[in-house]
Amino acid sequence: MTRFFDILFSGIAVIILLPFMIPVMIGLKLTGEHYIFYEQERIGKGGKPFKLLKFATMLKDSPNMAGGLYTAHNDPRILPLGKILRRTKINELPQLINILCGDMSVIGYRPQVSSQYDAYPAEVKKALRRSRPGLSGIGPIVFRSEEQILQSFKTHEERDEFYKNIITPYKGKLEVWYSRHRNVLMYFRLIAMTIEVVLHPESKSWKRLRGIPKPPAELEKYL
Repeated sequence: MTRFFDILFSGIAVIILLPFMIPVMIGLKLTGEHYIFYEQERIGKGGKPFKLLKFATMLKDSPNMAGGLYTAHNDPRILPLGKILRRTKINELPQLINILCGDMSVIGYRPQVSSQYDAYPAEVKKALRRSRPGLSGIGPIVFRSEEQILQSFKTHEERDEFYKNIITPYKGKLEVWYSRHRNVLMYFRLIAMTIEVVLHPESKSWKRLRGIPKPPAELEKYL
């Protein structure tokens, strides 16, 4: 049932947003390394990999440079136009194509690279394999400010340890919770919450969801 709405919503969004995306594509072509899209292999439904699309915001070889998969404040790898695209989340818009192609849904778990996916325990992987990853979902809503959270740590070691031991386990609990409550009503509730956090980033409406796992004390102050 939600696949119908995925096609409907993403198709309408592409038509409406295309006039706004064309100037972005021209700007990216004329600046930085002159490439428009960034493709990264992520793990999708059934544990199968797919190519996730984003507007290019960083240097092509950034995953292999200092910082790896994490982005620091004023990261030198970010392209001139990239800061605006990342701050406004416009860089995520090409994933509408992933939705139309069936790789993703409007709502689902946030797709991870294989190293992050493999860090989840078996129970979480089993839950993720049942459905498509999403442009938004309970994870992206709760961790709207994840980049800022990670930037608050002074060293790479502290950041990596916090992500591995605190953020990743809690994300896993959220995704297991979502897999148990996934239905059309929850699909629309999370779309509404996504719009709310985009317009009001300080919103904590997700905390009102019944039975949602409580964040650990070390993380709660950031959320």
